[in-house]
Amino acid sequence: MKASLIAIDWGTSNLRASLLDAHGGLLEARSAPGGVMAVPDRRFAEALLALCGDWIDAHAVPLIASGMIGSRQGWQEAPYVACPAGLPAAAAQLVRVEVRPGAVLHIVPGIRCIGIDGVHDVMRGEETQLWGAGLAAGDCCVLPGTHSKWAWLGEEGKVERFETFMTGEFYGLLTKHGILGRLMAFGTARPETFDAGVRLGLAQHGNALHVVFAARTAGLMGDIDPEGLPDYLSGILIGLEIASATARHPQRSVTLLGDDDLCSRYETALGIAGVDTRRASDGATTRGQWRVALQAGLAKYMA
Repeated sequence: MKASLIAIDWGTSNLRASLLDAHGGLLEARSAPGGVMAVPDRRFAEALLALCGDWIDAHAVPLIASGMIGSRQGWQEAPYVACPAGLPAAAAQLVRVEVRPGAVLHIVPGIRCIGIDGVHDVMRGEETQLWGAGLAAGDCCVLPGTHSKWAWLGEEGKVERFETFMTGEFYGLLTKHGILGRLMAFGTARPETFDAGVRLGLAQHGNALHVVFAARTAGLMGDIDPEGLPDYLSGILIGLEIASATARHPQRSVTLLGDDDLCSRYETALGIAGVDTRRASDGATTRGQWRVALQAGLAKYMA
């Protein structure tokens, strides 16, 4: 089938390209370890052409990208769209950058909101996943990751509001650059210590800075062996996140969207918290990019 769109998912660590047909179906996919932070001297055009320059030559179709490529550290900043944010607003604010003469990349903007605490919040890349996940009005979607997102959807697929939790980043910092990691032995899954950590985090979310230290004292006192400590800390942090989010916004059920292993952890933790879960279907990012491209008139659906 004839190609209709080249969709680029360009994050901090990875670069992925998808060649889509006139139904938004996947014809071919490629990836490279050329995330935004890994591109030398801001040579973004070279990195993109190295991955899919032959597609551009062969098909001469529009290009659309989402993710950190539109951040201040990326190719060109795509200003945030204010919540409630939907496809029409995003499509109207695509940022154009020239890849080479005759080839233009359209960058999807991120979105922003102000929380009930009066604090600004932003996301970039996840909004495209949300628009492609087939969520209904009233749904809460959790996107686990370095910066975990909890998002609430409104009518017409608009993202009404969202909150960010730096759970994954804290885990990395505490284990790699802090004293907690000194007692840990990595590489062995210990579901029982993960569950114990989740229960502690849920119960003590008002004492986060204190309770995280349990990931050290449990090792010092011999309650948990070195192999179990990484999962114990992971459980504590995820439990703290869930307790914090649900204390302000009680949830009976959520949709999980993201990496399979991380979503499995959140399924377990949310189950312990009494929250039902379901998984969004795969391919949300590409479907979201396709929907933005249709809205912007870059692609046309062929029945």
